[in-house]
Amino acid sequence: MDKAVEAVYDEVLKRNPNEPEFHQAVREVLESIGPAVAKHPEYIETKLLDRLVEPERQILFRVPWVDDNGKVQVNRGYRIEFNSALGPYKGGLRFHHSVNRSILKFLGFEQIFKNALTMQGIGGGKGGSDFDPHGRSDTEVMRFCQQFMTELYRHIGDQTDVPAGDIGVGGREVGYMFGMYKRLTNRFESGVLTGKSLKWGGSLVRTEATGYGTVLFARSMLQAQGDDLEGKRIAISGSGNVAIYAAEKAMQLGGVPVTLSDSSGWILDEDGLDLDLVKQIKEVERGRISEYANRKSGVKYFSGSRPWSVPVDVALPCATQNELNLADAKELVKNGVRAVAEGANMPTTPDATDLFQASSVLFAPGKAANAGGVATSALEMEQNASRTRWSFEKAEKKLTEIMRDIHDSAAQTAEEYGRPGDYVFGANIAGFTRVADAMMEQGIV
Repeated sequence: MDKAVEAVYDEVLKRNPNEPEFHQAVREVLESIGPAVAKHPEYIETKLLDRLVEPERQILFRVPWVDDNGKVQVNRGYRIEFNSALGPYKGGLRFHHSVNRSILKFLGFEQIFKNALTMQGIGGGKGGSDFDPHGRSDTEVMRFCQQFMTELYRHIGDQTDVPAGDIGVGGREVGYMFGMYKRLTNRFESGVLTGKSLKWGGSLVRTEATGYGTVLFARSMLQAQGDDLEGKRIAISGSGNVAIYAAEKAMQLGGVPVTLSDSSGWILDEDGLDLDLVKQIKEVERGRISEYANRKSGVKYFSGSRPWSVPVDVALPCATQNELNLADAKELVKNGVRAVAEGANMPTTPDATDLFQASSVLFAPGKAANAGGVATSALEMEQNASRTRWSFEKAEKKLTEIMRDIHDSAAQTAEEYGRPGDYVFGANIAGFTRVADAMMEQGIV
């Protein structure tokens, strides 16, 4: 790491103790940007990096609500508004028991560069709560979302901060939050939240976008090497929105996804996944992935482990951060994996990433590969602003173009700096320079 850049990282460690996920995200970016900083000493002179790693605003608030038994519950709500140099803050809300400041700062920091790569004029932010909607009734979820919004509404707006969904936040939660926002502000400001129902301002392809985009990026990497997804065996982790639609797009492009997982274990379907069955179990019944093995013959279920031991050509980690470690990476490399694309945010540990790159495995970081979700959220904002509704085909075409442009930008930037094929380096430098140039032109703010 460049000496001046390392000093910034040391200060991050000092000022943000006990935030390992945030430290990891910052280090991963700072390790790449030394060559760009060397070309622009003004970045150091104006403390641009010091400003970049410090959120513009951090909001922490209490969320009291009443459960179905009449008992008062108290959760924490967060919004990390990290950087608005390129546009209003944009990033999801995560409702999960693991949510804390470190995780949201890591996600918000990643979001800055992810959003910059889309070239859609959106800044970076993230938020959420340690409330977990799993096992809660619809009325409990509604009460929580309404209470959450009674504070959050003060800090958001279609020209200020535009939250979306994330883990634990889907169309149901977005609907409840939007309803309370509308009541509190007396405005039908449809662009203030994305991931809305198609009945009142949502965008076609938004549900599929993150998973589709991850697969489109993986295909672009293979095509740059004269290959394609056709006939490739694919391991996918997770069984939520991203994983399901990554599997769907992979199948459309001729790939053969054979695994899915959840926090309890994973399935192996050598014949290729039955997506109708997966959607019934996960989207309709909200069941466990083990149910798939119970209902389809020949499927194996493995409890308490992850799906990286099966020989595949492509791996798509689509569950959560740091889910694919060095031991998993060694197993994948031993079994001949060709490409890895991150569908989740930072799902691959740093040492695993290093091994993939040292082994000439094509590796796409999440800030590039899973940018399809936020890209389509921005397309939803565009439709809301013009009060129009695009067809599925038009929205998917725009998503495909954006993902191709992100791939090409990362690849070309890596080539320009003498690191051909290094998508981590290329994505970090490309995203960073776009944000840094805007920050320089906007002064010390």
